[in-house]
Amino acid sequence: MRHFDSRVALGVAIIGGICVLWLLATGILIWSSLDETGQDAVAATLMPSLELLIFMWAISLTAVGFALRWLVAYFMTAPARLAEDAQVLLRTDVKRQLKPTGSIENRRLTDLFNQLVQQRETLRDDMDTLVQEAASNTELEKNRLAALMSELSKSVVVCNLDGRILLYNNRARRQFQRLSESPKVAAGAELIGLGRSIYGVFDRKLLTHAQENIQHRIEQGVASPSTKFVTTTQSGQLLRVQMAPVRAAQMENKIPTQMTGFVLLTENITHEFEALSHQEHVLNTLTERSRAAIANMQAALDVLEYPDLEPAMHENLLSVLREETQGLGERIHELKATTVNGFMSHWSLENMQGADLVEAAINRINALKGITATKSSIDTSVWLKVESFTLLEAIIYLAELLQHEYGVNKVQFRLGMTEAHGQLDLCWTPQNNDKGITLNCEKDSIRLGGEESSLTIQDVVERHNGAFWFEHDAESNQALFRFLIPLAKPQEQLDASALTDKESRPEFYDFDLFKASEQTRSLEDRKLIELSYTVFDTETTGLDPAGGDEIIQIGAIRIVNGKLLQQESFEQLVDPQRTIPAVSIPIHGIKPEMVKGQPVIKEVLPAFHAFVGDTVLVAHNAAFDMRCLQVKEALTGVVFDQPVLDTLLLSAVAHPNQESHGLDTIAERLNVDIHGRHTALGDAMATAEVFLHLINLLAEQGIHTMGQAREAAEKTYYARLKY
Repeated sequence: MRHFDSRVALGVAIIGGICVLWLLATGILIWSSLDETGQDAVAATLMPSLELLIFMWAISLTAVGFALRWLVAYFMTAPARLAEDAQVLLRTDVKRQLKPTGSIENRRLTDLFNQLVQQRETLRDDMDTLVQEAASNTELEKNRLAALMSELSKSVVVCNLDGRILLYNNRARRQFQRLSESPKVAAGAELIGLGRSIYGVFDRKLLTHAQENIQHRIEQGVASPSTKFVTTTQSGQLLRVQMAPVRAAQMENKIPTQMTGFVLLTENITHEFEALSHQEHVLNTLTERSRAAIANMQAALDVLEYPDLEPAMHENLLSVLREETQGLGERIHELKATTVNGFMSHWSLENMQGADLVEAAINRINALKGITATKSSIDTSVWLKVESFTLLEAIIYLAELLQHEYGVNKVQFRLGMTEAHGQLDLCWTPQNNDKGITLNCEKDSIRLGGEESSLTIQDVVERHNGAFWFEHDAESNQALFRFLIPLAKPQEQLDASALTDKESRPEFYDFDLFKASEQTRSLEDRKLIELSYTVFDTETTGLDPAGGDEIIQIGAIRIVNGKLLQQESFEQLVDPQRTIPAVSIPIHGIKPEMVKGQPVIKEVLPAFHAFVGDTVLVAHNAAFDMRCLQVKEALTGVVFDQPVLDTLLLSAVAHPNQESHGLDTIAERLNVDIHGRHTALGDAMATAEVFLHLINLLAEQGIHTMGQAREAAEKTYYARLKY
């Protein structure tokens, strides 16, 4: 697309103005040298031809305009395009020869550029050979790690402290796909992927609590500071999870104590838990039914002891005993049949030092407004068997209850032990010396931060096979909540020097994402190379989304940490529930029979929104694709409010002197092959490769951050396109 060149217009205006001024000056000089008769003669001669003079002046300016346009293209635009093309070669890995254009000097300069590029490519090839040789051992270790990960019986997910996924195995991918709420759409690909947040599956507070627990153990020098818990996903699946830390690199003579990430080993126990629940139901049924049978048998035995019992009654009672005995045997056989292959595990409890639990509770309470917590008498030898997350939730709820309902602003913790249980007391002094205070909150639902849990305090206590009650000493005016929690065996506190063996934990990867911190920088100030992107494209029945044209295919690919993740894609056909115009079929190749029976847009967009997550959206001519999504907001209830970057606009920023910024032209300029043109996923992959090249080219112009890129894009000529 040729756009208006202001330089040519400015040049024509200047030349035209100079000509007018020169003619006026010359006319004034000639006019002043003539007498009155001569002036009358000149006026009589020129006035009838004035319109012709103006017309010829305009014609001459038109000729000047064409000449200037040619001169600008020959001597100015050609060198500018050469500079842009050279910048592409300099800042990307594009390999191609530049085409000589413009003046003889510019053509000679192009030949020199081509020679330099050829020399550079030769050096690059030599360097690549050396790098490949040096990386052979690393590749071998990588293959060993991949083989090991694929053979593990559990799902493995490695995350940084922000919860971004850095690594996962195939078993994890399959497991997370089964957790999807829309497994028919893109096979559940919206839940797992490099750079994606693990908090889309797990509760953030639960994982944060587990991280704090592990960090505390690391600081105490525990050799294997892992933690276990059981949680329910948004889709209702039950997972058993083990979390282990990824530590910072070990410095000389220093022991790593700082977490840089964590490893999750997950196991789906939904079916096993359902089997256990079924067994408990069978056991309860057997108990209730057997109680009545035993009562009948006892009554029959009591009557049989009478010496004057009639023979007919004696026989009837024996028949009752036989029937009840047979029925009891059948029920026992039924219970055995259902429990032979049963699942005999319970909620996951972990061994934890009681003092650590108290410390965590104090930190959580002190973070609240208007109430403080201290410790009074703590027995550091007490080890508890707890599910610390739910137990802490219960304790914090009780503290908030005391503050809001009874005006308590200070509580204390005591920790001791009985013969079989740890004794944890939450103590306080009631206001106004209320001697008749009673608190019955065992069956209260736990509520924190305005959110209500499905668990009650009684549920938490029963989960621990413990006890809970309220006490109030009216004489001393002291009140307390007491938890009895099962004791655990004290854990061996290994010296942290046991971890200094460098050969025991070889490193295979350098995970760049461990350095990221979502909390430290706003999105507008983040560097483009650091952000995570979802590059997408839509295929539609036509070009008027507001007028009834529908999406028939969505394709997307992810970019994380400057890398294109081709294995993490989203591709889904959509039933438009209308006809597909015949004229559009040769373009996208999607026929009516291909979309028949496919999910409708109301099912697809929520899954695509989950796949996008909190990444930045990227598209070519994004105004059209975003309009296609926006017109479906009311129908689907899904709003795509993520930041958007447009490769069309960014190309115009990077190469303002190029005639076209179509996807095919840009791809050719940047040496990007398009596989599957006019398919959603094919165009998305080509756009993603183009975008990675543009990031480097924009950096040459001082555009490094998201905010800078969006500001520059809004100033381009193409930003005026609307749909």
